[in-house]
Amino acid sequence: MSQRGGAQRPNGAAQGKICQFKLVLLGESAVGKSSLVLRFVKGQFHEYQESTIGAAFLTQTVCLDDTTVKFEIWDTAGQERYHSLAPMYYRGAQAAIVVYDITNQDTFGRAKTWVKELQRQASPNIVIALAGNKADLANKRMVEFDEAQAYAEENSLLFMETSAKTAMNVNDIFLAIAKKLPKSDSGGQPGQRPQAGVRLNEQNQPSEGGCCK
Repeated sequence: MSQRGGAQRPNGAAQGKICQFKLVLLGESAVGKSSLVLRFVKGQFHEYQESTIGAAFLTQTVCLDDTTVKFEIWDTAGQERYHSLAPMYYRGAQAAIVVYDITNQDTFGRAKTWVKELQRQASPNIVIALAGNKADLANKRMVEFDEAQAYAEENSLLFMETSAKTAMNVNDIFLAIAKKLPKSDSGGQPGQRPQAGVRLNEQNQPSEGGCCK
C-alpha cells in the first residue's frame, strides 16, 4: 500500500535544499503505529484500523525555512511473527519512531526492546523518537509520563506523548525528527540548525507537486 502526501509553500516560493530520509515505525501490535502515520500523511483517523501485514509504505514532506524534508515512511507490522522482517525495514533508516500504548505497560517494555535493537543493529547516527500513543486515554494510563521521559533522556531519545485520534503531537514528533536530522549532506553548512518556521499540509497531494520543487 502506498499513499502519498505533500506539503506546500505559500505562493509557490522556491526553496534551496530537498533532503530525503527513510523513517521506520516500530512497536507492539495495536499501539497505533498505522494510525499515527495516517494522521500525519492524510490528516485522518479511523477508529478501527486493520492490522498491518508486513509493512506499509507512505511519504510525506515537512518544510523547514531553508530545507524540505521528505520522509519515506515504513510502517511495520507489530505482530511477533513479523519481527524477523524488521531489520529489512530499519536497515539504512535515518530515523525511527518507537511507539507504545500509554494504557499498556507491556507495550512500553516492548518499546525498550526495540530501542535496544536499533541501538545495536541500526545505523549509528539514527535519530530515535519514543512515542507514547493514545494520550487521549490518559484516564486509563498505565505508563507514567515521567517514567517514559526519564527513560528517553537516559537513552538520548526524542520523546512525546501522542494521540492519533485527536492529532496531539503527531505533526510535532515528525517535525522534531526533521529538525534533528543532518542536512549538511545536501548542501547545508555543517552544524547549521534549521529555523523553526514550518508549514505542514496534511492533504493527500502527490509529492511530485509538493513543497519547494
